[in-house]
Amino acid sequence: MKHVLPLLALGLATLSFPANAQTERAQTDPAKTDPAKLEQSVRTMASDLFEGRAPGTVGEERTIGYLVARFEQLGLEPGGPDGQWVQTVPLLHTRLGQSESLSVAQNGAATPGTFGKQVYLSTLQPKDKVAVANAPMVFVGYGVSAPERGWDDFKGVDLKGKIAVFLINDPDFEASKGEDPFGKFGGKTMTYYGRWTYKFEEAARHGAIGALIIHDTPGAGYGWNVVVSPGGENYDLVRPADKLTSLQVQGWVEGEAAKALFAGAGRDLAALRKQARSAKFKPVELKGASFSAAFPVTQEVVKSANVIARIPGAKRPDETVMYGAHWDAYGKGAPDAQGRIYRAGANDDALGMAGLFEIARIFKAGPTPDRSIVFAAWTAEERGLLGSEFYAQNPVYPLDKTVANLTIDVLQTAGKAKDVILIGKGQNVLEDDLAKFAAKQGRVITQESLPERGLFYRADHFSMAKRGVPVLLMMGLAGASDMVDGGRAAGQAWIDAYTGKCYHQACDAVDDTWKLDGAAQDVDLMYDIGRDLAFSARWPEWKAGSEFKAIRDKSAAVRK
Repeated sequence: MKHVLPLLALGLATLSFPANAQTERAQTDPAKTDPAKLEQSVRTMASDLFEGRAPGTVGEERTIGYLVARFEQLGLEPGGPDGQWVQTVPLLHTRLGQSESLSVAQNGAATPGTFGKQVYLSTLQPKDKVAVANAPMVFVGYGVSAPERGWDDFKGVDLKGKIAVFLINDPDFEASKGEDPFGKFGGKTMTYYGRWTYKFEEAARHGAIGALIIHDTPGAGYGWNVVVSPGGENYDLVRPADKLTSLQVQGWVEGEAAKALFAGAGRDLAALRKQARSAKFKPVELKGASFSAAFPVTQEVVKSANVIARIPGAKRPDETVMYGAHWDAYGKGAPDAQGRIYRAGANDDALGMAGLFEIARIFKAGPTPDRSIVFAAWTAEERGLLGSEFYAQNPVYPLDKTVANLTIDVLQTAGKAKDVILIGKGQNVLEDDLAKFAAKQGRVITQESLPERGLFYRADHFSMAKRGVPVLLMMGLAGASDMVDGGRAAGQAWIDAYTGKCYHQACDAVDDTWKLDGAAQDVDLMYDIGRDLAFSARWPEWKAGSEFKAIRDKSAAVRK
């Protein structure tokens, strides 16, 4: 493809940067992940040359060329459609310009809002302007429509031409024992109904013209700084006109601003939060309140790409074990305190991609697996899992014969740990594989400490899970690891520092404090699990109670 070949000529596959002295060492076991190789790959992908790896930019062009060259250098073959390295992913890219107006009117008196302070917005409509004028506002609780759980927050409300206002997370998040929803939505463990993506989609299904989610850090799992980090930019898959969202604007309202909004309408937000934790809840019109916003919009169709590489199986090549990580980050932004303008995602997720390179290297150094191994480098994960979603809608390899998807997205960089964090307990038997191979490393399983953050629904494996493919996610954000040096306090300190300061920010960069021997352990675990599947005839299953089991069961006959 035209955006690959010029970069191969630049020799990007051989680019290297000095390794950290803490990880620079001779690799004595070629069948194990090398921390120095991990760091070298990350330093390359997170360098300014790649300009923050945003889809549709020169940074993408260089990234795709680098990924292809690396996989080719490792001896893999093209794994995309028609024997190509890439799967083209058409994306709608929008960005709001300077606000022409942004206000909430209450009883005729308009109060201007500040974009990024009280309200954050974006759009997924391919239009040159957002224009919402005096749209009525309706509070719809958690915005959940779940008939299988006896729950409907909408109760037939007409949202056409209106702004839906939601709480983040799901009805069980703040519930106490004895309250109506307790246990119906997994307790503190977020269900898909708690995800912001679901809420926006549900608002559109009910015909709303816009949707705002009330931000609070515990419910969202991240601060307001993360909400505003895209800067009015958004992406979506290109959709036909009859499939476009009805939402002209979607976004968030800051917590204190939300309290003031509700108070101005004569409502107590705290009281309504409690009411929303009941199946009897009915939508509440914010009387006298209306929302207006006018923004110019730049919009374009971007041809982005997934990079897919493959090691064909020797005995059952039609059965596929898939590894995945995302190559994209947040591109260029405002300078930080050190003057850095590229939000290059060294950990999120250049380190995950580095792990895939190491897994591919180790597989190629050994015997050919019985089943095929596919390595997928996804685009636009940071924009809503769009690259993996496009693949799931247009699979190169049948999903009913995809054995498993093993995804790496953010690894802890504080050194070796005594445990490994399990995300999504009770979903499928791959968690048992994780425990088995962790034990061989002398490690134990610790369940994610903040299941309310819904990490199971926030990485690219979820696009496969929705289609019934058994999945496993390795992510260092899921809980405080019990570190060999410093215990769980050290693990929590790492999480606090990373999520509080550098998640999606320019400071997500390699520095001399990184200790990648722990990340290497996690990569080895994912290799061991995939290798076991690749040299067996076993088909992992979803556990009873998983919402994905019935989907997989429909194609059971194909796997006999």
